[in-house]
Amino acid sequence: MNAGAWLNGRSHAPALRAQRQLDTRKWTLRWPTNPEFNIVVIWLEGFTFVTMSQTLDDPQPHHADNLNDRRTLNGWALFDWANSAFALVITTAIFPAYFAGIIDDRFTVLGIEFSKSAWFTFIITLSYFVIATLSPLLSGIADAGGRRKWFLRLFTTVGGLACISLFFFTGMDTLWLGTLSFALGLIGFAGGLVFYNSFLPVIATPDRFDKLSARGFAMGYVGSVLLLLLNLAMIQQPAWFGLPTEGTLAVRVTFVTVGVWWLVFAAVSLSRLPDDVRTKGNGIADMARMGWAELTSVWKKVKDAPNTLIFLAAFFSYSAGVQTVIFLASTFAEIELGFETQELIIVVLILQVVAIGGAYLAASVSKRYGNKTGLYFQLIIWTAICLAGYFVEGKTTFYTVAAAVGLVMGGIQSLSRSTYAKLIPSREDTTSYFSFYDVLEKVAIVLGTAIFGLLDLLTGSMRTSLLMLSVFFAAGMVLLLWFRLPRGKVEG
Repeated sequence: MNAGAWLNGRSHAPALRAQRQLDTRKWTLRWPTNPEFNIVVIWLEGFTFVTMSQTLDDPQPHHADNLNDRRTLNGWALFDWANSAFALVITTAIFPAYFAGIIDDRFTVLGIEFSKSAWFTFIITLSYFVIATLSPLLSGIADAGGRRKWFLRLFTTVGGLACISLFFFTGMDTLWLGTLSFALGLIGFAGGLVFYNSFLPVIATPDRFDKLSARGFAMGYVGSVLLLLLNLAMIQQPAWFGLPTEGTLAVRVTFVTVGVWWLVFAAVSLSRLPDDVRTKGNGIADMARMGWAELTSVWKKVKDAPNTLIFLAAFFSYSAGVQTVIFLASTFAEIELGFETQELIIVVLILQVVAIGGAYLAASVSKRYGNKTGLYFQLIIWTAICLAGYFVEGKTTFYTVAAAVGLVMGGIQSLSRSTYAKLIPSREDTTSYFSFYDVLEKVAIVLGTAIFGLLDLLTGSMRTSLLMLSVFFAAGMVLLLWFRLPRGKVEG
């Protein structure tokens, strides 16, 4: 061969390595100018056979070598540090109070009268309906086209820019902008999670899932609290930052800081995650068809895996309660209990600080007693939170309830994510498998927030809505009675 030959990326013929099996030898010669073109030489009992083959794209050819790589694992956890600022500052701490403070208590849109709390709730409902509808298609495309990382970067960019655009939301005359920007931020945040979560089985072995998942959530809480403290200083002492003490400019600048924080730290995280290996020769339409075919295949496998199906049903039920409480806790405190913005930030800080330990507590409980017991431990506390929230009157009592929410807020999410990762049969097509997990969570949010908002409109009280959420937690516990982790999976 004039051009020489490569084997496994190495030049020179003497580097060829024979794979001996009885009286058979096989050499694979990779052409240097076209690594996808191979010449296969087989020696069998004195006879030599020569054939040619073309290497097809391996969906994840390099991931096996990167399992449990420290730099990759830290990079993955860093993404929680990046995007959790949105979950804390925008959806929980500052934006809900800002939103409620600059728009009318009641207003009419398309002939329908809304309260400000119901409008805020339905923005969440609509946003998650959109992402739940798109998620199966996008995740399927990501696996079929090898574009997991590309879509994670796309949704991150959309979410970060949406946060920055909230700077221009100043009142009822720009309600359309505030609604659209908040919705796009939610879509960017939620849309990226399916691709982010799908990296977990690709970069780590099952014995690392619980600890790594907890580390991600813990980093998210620490990072978001640090930014929230900076934002609190900007609001309380705007003069320190050269901002006027009157008006809403200081608050609106905090939205910009969230967008910049999200984009910058996500860029660092993405640089450490495995690169995409794209399937060549397929257009968007082809990848979409392949994606749907993948999802159909995964759904058939899920139906034939009773434990996975039971877990997903339980996860769907209790997620409707978990996510709705997380999204609307601040709104509940502001409207039902009269909390001021500064008091709401204290509530959120309590949530975040306690949640750091809660994520690791969940991992410790699951390691010692198993994932199922860990989930029950979390769900019992969540049920008690809903019941206590219905009767709470004073602010001091609500602080105690908020601390309880913080204890289980991160724990239930990290433990659920790692438990599901253990149920995935292989590291191939992980995005498609996690899309079921992700879509169920999004549909659960749609269901939970829709019921919450409707009861708010009908009764005029968010307390009844909160009480209804306890039913979702109870249903989740009943379903988990039939759940068992398969043998061979790491329980802790």
